[in-house]
Amino acid sequence: MSERFSVLWLQSGGCGGCSMSLLNAESPDLYTTLELAGIELLWHPSLSEASNDDFIALLDRIRRGEQALDALCLEGSVMRGPNGSGRFHMLAGTGRPMMEWIRDLAEKARYTLAIGTCAAYGGIPMASENPGEACGLQYEGGNAGGLLNARWLSPGGLPVVNVAGCPTHPDWVTDTLMQLAMGELSEAELDELRRPRSYTNHLVHHGCTRNEFYEFKASAEQASDQGCMMEHLGCLGTQAHADCNRRPWNGEGSCIRGGFACINCTAPAFEEPGHPFTETPKIAGIPIGLPTDMPKAWFVALASLSKAATPQRLRDNAVADHIVVPPNTDRRKGGK
Repeated sequence: MSERFSVLWLQSGGCGGCSMSLLNAESPDLYTTLELAGIELLWHPSLSEASNDDFIALLDRIRRGEQALDALCLEGSVMRGPNGSGRFHMLAGTGRPMMEWIRDLAEKARYTLAIGTCAAYGGIPMASENPGEACGLQYEGGNAGGLLNARWLSPGGLPVVNVAGCPTHPDWVTDTLMQLAMGELSEAELDELRRPRSYTNHLVHHGCTRNEFYEFKASAEQASDQGCMMEHLGCLGTQAHADCNRRPWNGEGSCIRGGFACINCTAPAFEEPGHPFTETPKIAGIPIGLPTDMPKAWFVALASLSKAATPQRLRDNAVADHIVVPPNTDRRKGGK
């Protein structure tokens, strides 16, 4: 039997939300998925029973090259403060900043993964004046170069793999680990922000349950309305790269399905859009955040035509919190 693909999971400056999401994996559950894929979780801060001494001994063995490590997963931003010392986040029992451990272990691991947007680009801890000097593993916001330099490659020949999301979908994590374990994740399978194309070749807009309202530009006016949230309520689903509505959490959940606008949490700097998340900024009444791959003039022209053709059913339902007008039954074609 071949050796199992070993994974070490560390947490830095974050809320632990990606781990919580990971535990919601189902069909199969997380442990079954890892077992079937031949993946061994060496240590995880929330799932492992090893003592602190055992954990530190494991890190020392990896650092000395005595313990093989296939994948280092970091959840949470790298905390470099104050003044670049990293002493805002010391790894308990070692007397060393976590950022130094991360840098050392990344040089030993065959692959390094940033789990979540905080680890990938800095995320929430990097917002505002960034007093903790937070950054991502290989990005600082949208700029390449964080804890590791922009040209850094792992011993396996890949840059940091950014499994971005806030939080990540459990399948994005396990799919990426399985691809690496099978040797099927090349740099060509990463997009320009080094996110796996397995989920970023889609838009959140794909599979959205409000797409009929979007097509006719029948817009919601307040949070409880059923209509499209792009025009007034800040939804960025037509620009956000993720398959949230094609592969919802637990088979049912996504932000939009829960009544919340997409805030493009897989992208750098999503945490500071420059306006309230639930408002769509406009110029001369036209939303700024239009689909990125369509000329604005065309979109405005098509939107005008769509609004002119909007069925009354959609106009009424868009500004209601439930279906008030069901679709008509066409009896002209033999319906009974």
